[in-house]
Amino acid sequence: MLATVIHAARDIRVEEVPDPVLSTGGDAIVRVVAACVCGSDLWPYRGVTPTREPHRIGHEFVGVVESVGSDVARVEAGDFVIAPFYVCDGTCANCRNGVSTSCLQGSWWGGDDKAGGFADGAQGERVRVPLADGTLVVVPGPVDDDEVPGLLTLSDVMGTGHHAAVSAGVGPGDSVAVVGDGAVGLCAIIAAKRLGATTIIAMSRHADRQALAREFGATHVVEERGDEGVAAVQELTGGIGADRVLECVGTKESMDQALRSARPGGMVGYVGVPNGGPELPIRQMFNRNVGVNGGVAPVRGYIEDLLPDVRSGAIRPGLVFDLELPLTDAAEAYAAMDERRATKVLLRP
Repeated sequence: MLATVIHAARDIRVEEVPDPVLSTGGDAIVRVVAACVCGSDLWPYRGVTPTREPHRIGHEFVGVVESVGSDVARVEAGDFVIAPFYVCDGTCANCRNGVSTSCLQGSWWGGDDKAGGFADGAQGERVRVPLADGTLVVVPGPVDDDEVPGLLTLSDVMGTGHHAAVSAGVGPGDSVAVVGDGAVGLCAIIAAKRLGATTIIAMSRHADRQALAREFGATHVVEERGDEGVAAVQELTGGIGADRVLECVGTKESMDQALRSARPGGMVGYVGVPNGGPELPIRQMFNRNVGVNGGVAPVRGYIEDLLPDVRSGAIRPGLVFDLELPLTDAAEAYAAMDERRATKVLLRP
């Protein structure tokens, strides 16, 4: 089958790889209907995260189950499924505590699972899914093709934006500032509105993303950064700063912007994958009683909650996909996102 392989910085290739096979009894083979490129995939693409040897890449997909192992009980051939960006069993202590990204039996796409089988990268024609009963979420059929982009966001970006809002404690009447206008930041705006925020400030410098942010529920847009950005947020929030700030980038600058944009006693929910050395200025946080909560988003636990709103059209996170390409053009998908010609690219095998 065909699958995406990263060989080095800016060297993405679509190559023939072995077909996945059932091997543990608890796994499934899924035919990929749609996958996508994530902002975090750009760190190895840009060389920020070194690629020491060629390997499979991609961690977001939806598809149709082709076969299941003998021990699988909750998923069957023919089911349309959403896969979160990681593997989890759904039953261990960490999963039960709501942190399925730390599943004691879990693993990641594009590498070996705990049983020694290969969990294929998501940007391919098929994927072997370990721990299928815990990992996969069945979407009751029929599933229309125009639903696919929205459902695909539940594998990562919509759940991650939601995690930022939940971690920050967004609730009715809150003022919220969102740092980052990529797919996660845009989905965080959806999440903030869904949870009842009434003032939602999108910190964005890109006209197309500003327009989408407003469509998703942003009430204001701030283009400034640094001290000017902090002042702009304060001006929109009675001179004190936002109740909740959602950090959706993962750099030192974005975390600094988030912390200083929060009001005294406010909370920052952070989900940006850390790169560029973000550090917490504890004294500054102590003096202003600003809290920080978040981390890698346990999106598997959010899918069932968000799914009805996606299917009904109450929220439309699938609009973050502004470019669709065939899998064979994966290299162009990465280049388009890297060069900011696209917010998020959907790949069709």
